[in-house]
Amino acid sequence: MKLTNTLTGKVEELKPIERDKIKMYVCGITPYDYAHIGHGRCYITFDILYRLLRFIDYDVTYCRNFTDIEDKLLKRAEDEFKDKFQYTKIAQRYIDSYHQDMKQLNCLDPDIEPRVTQTIPQIIEFIQALIDSGHAYESNGSVYYSVRSFPDYGKLSKRDIDELLAGARVDINVEKKDPLDFALWKKEDEGTFWNSPWGYGRPGWHIECSAMAATFLGAHIDIHGGGMDLIFPHHENEIAQSEGVHGAPFARHWVHNAFVQINKEKMSKSLGNFFTLQDVLKEIDPMVVRYYILSHNYNIPLDFSQQDIEASQIAYKRLCSAFEPVQTSEGIINDDIKKSPVVQKMLAKLEDDLNVAGCLGILFENIKLLQQNLDQLVLVKAFLQRVLGITLAPIEEKQVVMTSEIQQLLNERMQARSEKDWARADAIRDRLQELGFNIQDKKGF
Repeated sequence: MKLTNTLTGKVEELKPIERDKIKMYVCGITPYDYAHIGHGRCYITFDILYRLLRFIDYDVTYCRNFTDIEDKLLKRAEDEFKDKFQYTKIAQRYIDSYHQDMKQLNCLDPDIEPRVTQTIPQIIEFIQALIDSGHAYESNGSVYYSVRSFPDYGKLSKRDIDELLAGARVDINVEKKDPLDFALWKKEDEGTFWNSPWGYGRPGWHIECSAMAATFLGAHIDIHGGGMDLIFPHHENEIAQSEGVHGAPFARHWVHNAFVQINKEKMSKSLGNFFTLQDVLKEIDPMVVRYYILSHNYNIPLDFSQQDIEASQIAYKRLCSAFEPVQTSEGIINDDIKKSPVVQKMLAKLEDDLNVAGCLGILFENIKLLQQNLDQLVLVKAFLQRVLGITLAPIEEKQVVMTSEIQQLLNERMQARSEKDWARADAIRDRLQELGFNIQDKKGF
């Protein structure tokens, strides 16, 4: 099994810390809004990895968290309820929605799904350990990580600390010893949030994942994953924290999926090209969405387009038709599935850096041959269902999310926004809403 390791920049063999066991941590969502198609790509990618590792007989423990206390959640609660302490209601709403999205996309539940708010004692203990080791300091009730105390800072993102400082846009903060230092504990008013040795407050974003990974998986893990937007600063800071406390490599493999793009630009709320999974799944069958994401290798940007969606729908319907003559049985064991020559070829592609596109290519090359051998057809169907998570159930006919008219309107709206023609941009947005296509413009994404 080989995977691209962001830390080394190379495709490397997966060598577990403990034989035949894999501990995998993937950064989860901050539930302040509905999950978007970029989240869908991330969690389908790691669902495939989880399924594949189990299929090839690893004992996998998969942990994926919820960051259910964070600045965006507090702002959402303040905007909606005029009370930031109602953030728990906001979090639960979007966690429930996210779970429904994952269920529709046929993503397996992780083995462990911790929440920050349920792990506060462990986070406080972790911060104290960083203070004791000389990597962190308290200042006026807050605690900061001293970036310069960790000589390897920047090794994941390949950034030089002095260049970061020279090019940084940092707010003046008299509490920090160095502008690059980041918050581990944020001071809050007396009696609010959680009490700690440094006073009342709440954890910073980065410390949460270090503490949860250590709590539920241990000091050293095999795979740490997430979207490539998390490489810096989040994952870089996790390394500094975790290795600062434990004094040894945190994760052996760092795996990151690439962005979802719209018209060759990264999807972003601020650009007005933001698609929630909830909206997409109303228009496109979830298995078509899953197939569409799978047909693009995880570490290459995916350009979300009408043409590709339509092609994926045609390909998926073809597969459903091809496998319709056979039913799979829960009684089929994985070892029997692995005996299929076609499965062996598909598996070889998947084990080579999750090459799902290559795996599907093998499938279509052999589809006619498989239809002439029902015994082989049933084994390959079981493989697709168990490892790729494709149900092969007939799809409901739904209109593809982007018609040519919608695509043109999106292009015109992005042009209007780039020219700061807000009146025209708003008029186009209203037209898109009339067509049943929801556009959300929000800052801070």
